[in-house]
Amino acid sequence: MTQPSPKAEAADAILQVNNIEVIYDHVILVLKGVSLAVPKGGIVALLGANGAGKTTTLKAISNLLHAERGEVTKGSIVFKGERVEKLSPNDLVRRGCIQVMEGRHCFGHLSVEDNLLSGAFTRRDGAAAVKRDLEMVYNYFPRLKVRRDSQAGYTSGGEQQMTAIGRALMSKPEMILLDEPSMGLAPQLVEEIFEIVRKLNAEQNVSFLLAEQNTNVALRYATYGYILESGRIVLDGDAKALRENEDVKEFYLGVGGEGRRSFKDVKHYKRRKRWLS
Repeated sequence: MTQPSPKAEAADAILQVNNIEVIYDHVILVLKGVSLAVPKGGIVALLGANGAGKTTTLKAISNLLHAERGEVTKGSIVFKGERVEKLSPNDLVRRGCIQVMEGRHCFGHLSVEDNLLSGAFTRRDGAAAVKRDLEMVYNYFPRLKVRRDSQAGYTSGGEQQMTAIGRALMSKPEMILLDEPSMGLAPQLVEEIFEIVRKLNAEQNVSFLLAEQNTNVALRYATYGYILESGRIVLDGDAKALRENEDVKEFYLGVGGEGRRSFKDVKHYKRRKRWLS
C-alpha cells in the first residue's frame, strides 16, 4: 500500500497538530510548539526517549489531559477537517479517533471477550454489526479467540496488548493513537504486533500515530517519523531517510559511524549544529 506523505495538502491529512503547547498544573510547560500531520491511511511514528513528550502529545490529541490537570493552551488540533481540542474523549471516539494507552490498561477482572466488547460502547449500529466486528478482531488476533473466556488480568503482556488494540478496533476507528506498543514485550511479540498494525492499515485503512521509544522497529513499519526531544520536534522526515540519518543512527539506533561515544557529551552540540540550525 503506497501511503501519502504527511507533507501533503491539508485535505489529505486525517490529523493535523498545529503548534500546540501543553501546560500541567498551570505552571509546567511540557509541549513547546509541537506540529505534526498524519495522512489518511498512513502510519506515522512519533519517536523520542522517555520523558520527551510523546505520551503527552497523544493525550492532547485524544483529550485525556484534563484527568491529569493538563491542558492545551496554544495551537489547534484538527481531525478530519474539524478542530477537536475542546471535545470530550467520548465524542472523539465517536468521530473515529481512539487511543491505546501505554501499559495496555485492560480490565483485569473481565474476560478477554468482555474487554473487547467494552470497546463498542459508543456504537449504535446494532448487535449483529458488533458481533461481526468481534469476529474480525479474532481473525487478526487468533490468540485472543483461544483466550476469549480467560480473565484479561491473567493473560500475558502480549495478549493484553492485543486485547487493548482489539478493544480499540471495536469502536470502528479511522485512526488509532498507539502509545508504546512494544513496551515490556519480547522482540518476537513486538514484531507480531507491528505486523498486525501493518495489516490493519492496509486492509482496514486505519491510520496510525505510533509513539515509540523503539526507533528501530517503528521506522521499519512507519512511512514518516517525527523525533521529539524536551517537548519539541527536532527532526522529521520519511522513515527511510531517518533510518539513514547519522544522528538518528548514533543517538537512537546505537550504530554511530564514528565509534561509541557518550550521548550526553555530544548530543547538545550535534543537535544544535545539525537539527536546529
